[in-house]
Amino acid sequence: MIGGTASVGPRADPTSGDTVTTSPDPAFAGRTYPAGPVHTVSAAKIVEFARATGARSPLHTDPEAARAAGHADVVAPPTFLVSLAQATEAQYVEDPAAGIDFSRVVHGEESFTLHRPVVAGDRLVPTLTVESVRAAGGHAMVTTRVDLADEDGAEVAAVRSMLVVRGD
Repeated sequence: MIGGTASVGPRADPTSGDTVTTSPDPAFAGRTYPAGPVHTVSAAKIVEFARATGARSPLHTDPEAARAAGHADVVAPPTFLVSLAQATEAQYVEDPAAGIDFSRVVHGEESFTLHRPVVAGDRLVPTLTVESVRAAGGHAMVTTRVDLADEDGAEVAAVRSMLVVRGD
């Protein structure tokens, strides 16, 4: 719908009168989910991701080069964390009360904040926050943030995503 308003949040089923959620519920804005399980960063996955994305620095593929630069092992490209972030976002996307119809989701944008390099062997704990849910141009725009910390709670990175949930 162009120039209209998006249906955001619960609405009444026209036949039964029951409340159904067919679009993102704005009440989820500000919600933080429980921390996810510890994820161990794999050297093989870093190398695989670097090759697939054309990241050519030897720091991503050569443990000796990474060690010579002062790292414990190969260093992940900044966008490597997208897969962990998306897996963590599943807590929200798959929550029936959130009202996300994944068949209507398209990726809007992604940004990464690194507090330090991510290296093979890191054990990261992801925590998901739904930052905002708003209507725009007949669609719902959902911004999430996945904060990644080490097991001691020190910040490692944050991945912010904007999901566009296409309107009816």
